[in-house]
Amino acid sequence: MEDLVIRDADVVDGSGGPSYRADVVVDGGRIVSIVKEAAAAGCQRPRAMREIDAEGLVLSPGFIDMHAHSDLALLRDPDHGAKAAQGVTLEVLGQDGLSYAPVDDRTLEEVRRAITGWNGYGDDVDFDWRTVGEYLDRLDRGIAVNAAYLVPQGTVRALVVGWEDRAATPAELDRMRRLVAEGLEQGAVGLSSGLTYTPGMYARDAELTALCRVVASYGGYYCPHHRSYGAGALEAYAEMVALTREAGCALHLAHATMNFGVNEGRAPELLALLDRALDAGADITLDTYPYTPGCTTLAALLPSWASEGGPEEVLARLADPATAERIRHDLEVTGSDGCHGVPVEWETVEISGVTDPGLAGVVGRTVREAAELVGGTPWATARRLLLADRLGTTVLQHVGHEENVRAIMRHRTHTGGSDGILQGAKPHPRAYGTFPHYLGHYVRESGVLTLEECVAHLTSRPAARLRLPDRGLVREGHRADLVLFDPRTVAAGADFGEPRRPPTGIPYVLVDGRFVIEDGRRTDALPGRSVRRTPW
Repeated sequence: MEDLVIRDADVVDGSGGPSYRADVVVDGGRIVSIVKEAAAAGCQRPRAMREIDAEGLVLSPGFIDMHAHSDLALLRDPDHGAKAAQGVTLEVLGQDGLSYAPVDDRTLEEVRRAITGWNGYGDDVDFDWRTVGEYLDRLDRGIAVNAAYLVPQGTVRALVVGWEDRAATPAELDRMRRLVAEGLEQGAVGLSSGLTYTPGMYARDAELTALCRVVASYGGYYCPHHRSYGAGALEAYAEMVALTREAGCALHLAHATMNFGVNEGRAPELLALLDRALDAGADITLDTYPYTPGCTTLAALLPSWASEGGPEEVLARLADPATAERIRHDLEVTGSDGCHGVPVEWETVEISGVTDPGLAGVVGRTVREAAELVGGTPWATARRLLLADRLGTTVLQHVGHEENVRAIMRHRTHTGGSDGILQGAKPHPRAYGTFPHYLGHYVRESGVLTLEECVAHLTSRPAARLRLPDRGLVREGHRADLVLFDPRTVAAGADFGEPRRPPTGIPYVLVDGRFVIEDGRRTDALPGRSVRRTPW
């Protein structure tokens, strides 16, 4: 007798085709049988040791988060209820060019400091790895959901070149190519970049193209956070399309959007650019989160010249009055490259988290509001916060446009990604609500996508990008990474007022055939493991 039968489910199988009613049988972590209602008429229905009555529920493949920042969260808290409760069964780590492998002791400390705002410093994590393979082995000790990994180009550059704004030497480029190749051989699925973050932003196109050629030779993909989502955004997208075309590498555009006032209503221009490339034979996909505000660190807004040399150099520049005034001018007048070439509007920058508990009083306020409390200027407040919190402050940037969000999520290569930062007292609700928000708001309430379309965007499309032959569809023989949700009630509980509130309408989530969410509650199961690159 099999392990489980999910009876009378409305199956939305991830293909984008129409739903059907069926009994789905799971055994040994895989889907072993699908008996459609018509075929079951007059026949003995499948039996199992356990049955779930799925009347009124949709059964779909587990959701794949194509852009996650859970690199330390999965180790700190393998229970990972933030994602499991949403129906996420696989997430892709190593994003935006900065993560924790491959490293040496020096680089590890530098990276920990640089992205404290994303993941915390990690005092409660045993950093007992240095290579990509060792990090993936660490995940294999047991986590709630599965995880894939991208080699982070900025970390590779920090390891080989350092944090200086200069071209790599031929010998350094050779070493970076070897490190990327080693990461892919050890299981990474591709390469990420953060081209508005140091030190990745210091790489010229020739350097990135050379690394992408390595990625292409292993059948991986390049996932850039490109050089601008504000002024010059279309040119930045075109740069990535041209670069990967020259390298012969697949391209996946991270959190693809058009932000700030300069890009209001311009999503159709981006989509036309991508469609021309796709029609010419390019291999391009993209992901988005279904919200208008973005989320990053306050330090990320600084100009690149001020960030050269690593965190300690940044703090020294901020402490020097003359240099700090130059930074202010770039931020408020010129338009910092860290702020996407757009002069910062402090009323759009909301403080979402601090690492120093003594600074908690500013969380939930914009920088302008925090400045008004003490009677100073926004820049003076931002500077004090950066110094006191040692660059660990996270912020929301309210710079997006709903019409752009809707247009991009309809695109033929769109997938879902939360870009979820789990740090801070008031994080972006996308970390806890992205996937039910797609299903509740953009399917049921707004009708931007049909249910079948949306499920395909969140399941089979990302599985195809990751080259996973047995995930992303409800099919016999596929892994039993599955979600049962109520299409009438599924919704993101998380919002900007209560960003950690759990979703509703998702009573069951299975990873590898084991319940991680059962009757709406987190179980103690840790069936997730690393998902490694399929050999080319």
